[in-house]
Amino acid sequence: MNLRIHLFYITFLSFYTIVYGQFSLSPGRETMLYTTPPFEECHASTIMELSNGVFLAAAFGGTKEGNNDVSIWLSRSEKGVWRVPKKITTGLSSDGIQYPNWNPVLYRVSPTEIVLFYKTGPSPREWWGMYKVSTDEGKSWGPSIRLPEGILGPIKNKPITLANGTLLSPSSTETRTTEGLSWKIHIEKSTDQGRHWTKIPIDPTTPYDVIQPSILVHSQEKLQLLCRSRNDTLMQSFSYDGGNSWSTITKTHLPNPNSGTDAITLSNGKHVLVYNPTTKGKNDRAKLNMAISEDGLLWKDVVVLEEEKRGEFSYPALIQAADGSLHLTYTFNRKNIKYLTFTVE
Repeated sequence: MNLRIHLFYITFLSFYTIVYGQFSLSPGRETMLYTTPPFEECHASTIMELSNGVFLAAAFGGTKEGNNDVSIWLSRSEKGVWRVPKKITTGLSSDGIQYPNWNPVLYRVSPTEIVLFYKTGPSPREWWGMYKVSTDEGKSWGPSIRLPEGILGPIKNKPITLANGTLLSPSSTETRTTEGLSWKIHIEKSTDQGRHWTKIPIDPTTPYDVIQPSILVHSQEKLQLLCRSRNDTLMQSFSYDGGNSWSTITKTHLPNPNSGTDAITLSNGKHVLVYNPTTKGKNDRAKLNMAISEDGLLWKDVVVLEEEKRGEFSYPALIQAADGSLHLTYTFNRKNIKYLTFTVE
């Protein structure tokens, strides 16, 4: 493989270029989402582009993950400046009980509708899927609506929309059984822009514990999932019929310390993954890398985003903007959300 890396380790983003074959990646902006965070802790960011140069990002924030005051906070960026975040929803339920919120995911389901998916409930074993809709590019939002029973929405990473309009949402469940925890992945499919959903199971008898898939698009028929696991390795599954059925879950060659990842397919067909390149142990989220692949199977690390002896740099969210640039957010020590950009040539 023709691989030339002009810069592998980046401590502070600068005007160097990473060259991978005929693909080059130039670091751009680096900043924190919140100048003064209005919460003690935050986690699980999501990002989307509204129009050229305008972005939305969200994360959950409160005193501590799992506490009842954890809400979803929304931020807006215009002309390169992130505005003060606004609390967009709390976990106050119809029965008057306050529950924590989890894992927001922003996604445009139609030209006129943006959806904020999120989870509400006492824990990932007991949460339920919720969503809010904006029809004015995120300036205002409708009421919180509960998804149908058994449908959780995208569990961490964003959906994809196929050319035929089919919406595929990567999801998973965490269930407590007599043998312990059981983690399973599935796809939630909609053919009417998220109004009705069908649940598609994936390898339900797998011996592996997997959650939080992201979807790579090799073609409109061939799709690939990359998943977090409790087995020290990123896992994968393939579909060859546009997401209607999926292969057995298998191991990749990539390590995983039981931490969330994100992966996307670029407009040029290459794939980009952001992940913690470690296995379970002390400070296993203190290193965060970006990798690139031609085929989704062989991955090459091209940027070390973070590498410390201690710390948590985790739960990345990655998109490609209309101009081709990459925009990345991730948890920064649970105290802020870091935002980075890269120019793709």
